[in-house]
Amino acid sequence: MSLDTPLPGTRLERLSAHEALQRLEHERNSRLTQLLALDEAGADEETEEHVVSAQKDTIRRVLAEVEDAFARVRNGRYGDCLDCAKPIPVERLEILPYTRFCVPCRRGTV
Repeated sequence: MSLDTPLPGTRLERLSAHEALQRLEHERNSRLTQLLALDEAGADEETEEHVVSAQKDTIRRVLAEVEDAFARVRNGRYGDCLDCAKPIPVERLEILPYTRFCVPCRRGTV
């Protein structure tokens, strides 16, 4: 069953701003820790350097998405799909707290 099909007992309420901020802060700290670990590990070979660089770029993109999510919490738009404006299921936000889209919109099936 996919995240766009509500399960029995699905939480219909939204995450509170406090819960959202806690999850986003945890996500930010985790990603910053990953960047630090990559910096400390370094790379020995050219191919490893390319892989580490790609990993850092991905982590930086996620950090930018986390910062955007902080802004959505501040302006009251957190938890709303930026495409269809419907609430994003709490379960999806618990897994991916910085997500901007519900699953159907992410897949382009709305």
